[in-house]
Amino acid sequence: MNKMLAIILLFFTISTLPAEQADEEKAVFTATPYQPANAVYDFYFDNPEKINSALFWIRSLINPLTEDPYNFAPEFMNIKVVIHGTEIVTVAKKNYPKYKDAVERMRYYHALGVKFKVCNLAAQDYDYSVDDFYEFIEVVPSAFAELTHWQMQGYALITPKIITRQQSLEEIR
Repeated sequence: MNKMLAIILLFFTISTLPAEQADEEKAVFTATPYQPANAVYDFYFDNPEKINSALFWIRSLINPLTEDPYNFAPEFMNIKVVIHGTEIVTVAKKNYPKYKDAVERMRYYHALGVKFKVCNLAAQDYDYSVDDFYEFIEVVPSAFAELTHWQMQGYALITPKIITRQQSLEEIR
């Protein structure tokens, strides 16, 4: 009962603040003292097209760290991407026309030092061999062994959850 009373009092206090005081209160931007990233991404999607959204997750790590106030050079970041879901088809050379935009973005990130790794077990499921993939792809024995290896080296695991927005930003603001 005391907890409920405290919540009611807090709500009453906040709701009775003068409008001018509420308008003066603002969020604060904090430049957390980041270091160059050591991250391994786990790409495992139920639809190959989701790789396009997942690649923005890489951008969302790299861009802030290369800009003020951090200004880290990309070569000081260690970023790995382990591919082992349906998105494996996007890095098969024969599918270039269909996935050209994603491939060119991966090439760009690779030029910045991002390593793209394909699970050999998944590749076998799709009847792909090492020769079926682009020059920037490394084929590794197992996605799970690879993810475990990098985590044991201190890399942060990032697993993109790709959702489909049902409303436009304008509708939900």
